[in-house]
Amino acid sequence: MRKCLLFVIVAWLVLPSCTEKDKRPEIFLDEPQMIDVLADAYLLEARLNLRKSAGNDVSELQVTFYDQLFEHYGITDSIFEQNMAYYTRQPAILERIMDSVANRFAKARQ
Repeated sequence: MRKCLLFVIVAWLVLPSCTEKDKRPEIFLDEPQMIDVLADAYLLEARLNLRKSAGNDVSELQVTFYDQLFEHYGITDSIFEQNMAYYTRQPAILERIMDSVANRFAKARQ
């Protein structure tokens, strides 16, 4: 009886720690994958902003570019958004990812 009661108490204490914050998306992009996708997304946005600053309408092009980006990585916009939401709830990991993206661009400039 004591073992059963101990199990119930431990389960009661541990289960609340398994919150939505810790739940990974069904199709999970690990850190290296997320770094690659975000780096390419930032490059894509830079291309779009350059065209926008030249006075071009980029709304259709934006859809095409993102479709190509997601197709390249074998994901959908929904999968990307779910992973971004997950990493946003993990600020320390997201900061590490963003630092890696920034470092990648800094190395490319050298």
